[in-house]
Amino acid sequence: MAAVEVSGLTVRYGDLVAVDDVSFSAEAGSITAVLGPNGAGKTSTIEVCEGYRRAAAGSVRVLGLDPSTHQRQLGERIGVMLQEGGVYPSGRVLDTVRHYCALYGKGADPAQLVEQVALTARAKATWRRLSGGERQRLSLALALAARPDVAFLDEPTSGVDVNGRDTIRGIVRTLADTGCAVVLATHELDEAERLADRVVIFDGGHVIADGTLAELRSGYDEIRFRSSPDLDLHALAASIGLVASRVGHDEYVIDAPPHPRLVAQLTTWLAEQGHPLTDLRAGAQRLEDVFRRLTTPDSGDRP
Repeated sequence: MAAVEVSGLTVRYGDLVAVDDVSFSAEAGSITAVLGPNGAGKTSTIEVCEGYRRAAAGSVRVLGLDPSTHQRQLGERIGVMLQEGGVYPSGRVLDTVRHYCALYGKGADPAQLVEQVALTARAKATWRRLSGGERQRLSLALALAARPDVAFLDEPTSGVDVNGRDTIRGIVRTLADTGCAVVLATHELDEAERLADRVVIFDGGHVIADGTLAELRSGYDEIRFRSSPDLDLHALAASIGLVASRVGHDEYVIDAPPHPRLVAQLTTWLAEQGHPLTDLRAGAQRLEDVFRRLTTPDSGDRP
């Protein structure tokens, strides 16, 4: 049985239907990334899963329980990381984590959690004195205090520097590897690509894609390269038999499987024309490209 099961979920705000007949699941021991443009319905959906909002229709089960009627039981088994807020401004880092550990009573070590999120040097600092990235790491420590079976993480690396992001991503991966079902809501597509075992993409209140990265990328191979910003694309097409599209100042994409002969033709033409090859990536599309393809208005790839 999935750790989180959403079936036919509808959420309304007055006459506005924010979530319309949404279904997906999240498995124990895996990271499910929930993606979508602003206003797509993902936050409302997760709030129902957390027990903070009621559904207008459909059903949600977390660890087999209904969050709207079993909030106390679930509260002992889930960890929730909000994107911002939720901490008393004068609360000190270690004292706040210690308080949460005592509330959950799961035996989590407060000092160890603070060290795990790299805040030991800031243990006596108050919430209001923390940077945005430090607040995110403290929020993660509070979610971990539950030793959760399910963790709902909202933008866990927002405002966090590069080293802090690596720390958080390592913690999230370890959390899933120990059996926790992680539901990760993020706008960071690179982060989702690095971490997610499964991706659910929302748009317009609907789930428009649900699958592994390999499944979402299937059938959309490409060759992406960087070279001179003034390539003669007509001459290149005449040489290799395929059209390259400019997607940046000096970045180009050929929508085709990366056959060695085609890659060799491309690099040979660049060399003959005296152009550099500063970057080359061949294979499945990036998650960012999949996301854009699916969420572009009037996209023909939408279900």
